[in-house]
Amino acid sequence: MAQNTITSYLFDIYKFQNYLEKLESTVDLLHVDETLVRDFIYSISEFIAPSTQSRIISGLKGFYDFLVLEKYINQNPVLFIDVPKQGRKVPEVLAIEEIDNMISNIDLSTDEGNRNKAILETLYGCGLRVSELVDLKISDLFFGEGFIRVTGKGSKQRFVPIANQTIKWITIYKDEIRVHLKIDPKDEDILFLNRRGKQLTRAMIFTIVKDLAKLSNILKKVSPHTFRHSFATHLLENGADLRSIQAMLGHESITTTEIYMHVDRSRLKEVMELHHPWSGLNIKKEFD
Repeated sequence: MAQNTITSYLFDIYKFQNYLEKLESTVDLLHVDETLVRDFIYSISEFIAPSTQSRIISGLKGFYDFLVLEKYINQNPVLFIDVPKQGRKVPEVLAIEEIDNMISNIDLSTDEGNRNKAILETLYGCGLRVSELVDLKISDLFFGEGFIRVTGKGSKQRFVPIANQTIKWITIYKDEIRVHLKIDPKDEDILFLNRRGKQLTRAMIFTIVKDLAKLSNILKKVSPHTFRHSFATHLLENGADLRSIQAMLGHESITTTEIYMHVDRSRLKEVMELHHPWSGLNIKKEFD
């Protein structure tokens, strides 16, 4: 399990504990029942998204499974609480012109600007998650073969193709900017560093992206993950098959990748006309 997921689960348990402490009772985490858990979920449901509710319920289930296993309690009070049903939300996607606009607004007269250009080129050029980007190592770069090695969810590794343009900007940053930093020994192999020579945080990548989106007058809700969505969508629109996109994104299931099948109607019509055996035929059907 990823460290970020563990941290979120711990935070959710603390949130439940705080809820119990505010109640006028002496109930603690070891003596709750299903009704109390449902009341807690209901109390926060107005303020958080269904996906967050699902994570909280999953985290509490795992926590109480552990307590049952270790014989602290006899029954899991969250066992029969279902996660809320969620619609499959179509992700926000940037047009290639918007991506080019953001990248062109980077100030290349500064060291941070050159680093940020390499970061955005990598996010869009390789479709990485933000956690995968900040963990990317110099030893993961196989430019001679045209690939990078990416460590994804569950520490699973995959090789992702990398374009020459992305290689160019990573190389400029690595060989002309990064070499002049006083690098923290524990981060010597980390590719993208801050000005103090330490590994960049996920929050810093969010800030870089949001600031550039604002500077580029893009009104969409843009995050580092938007570049990953755009990477997958543009591949699909240009004829890439879903299985290849799945492999590059590191999706466990093809159903996760299928969210990118939201191509516009003109694209679907074009596919129909190009590939259906009846396309181009003037067929008239008569109905009695």
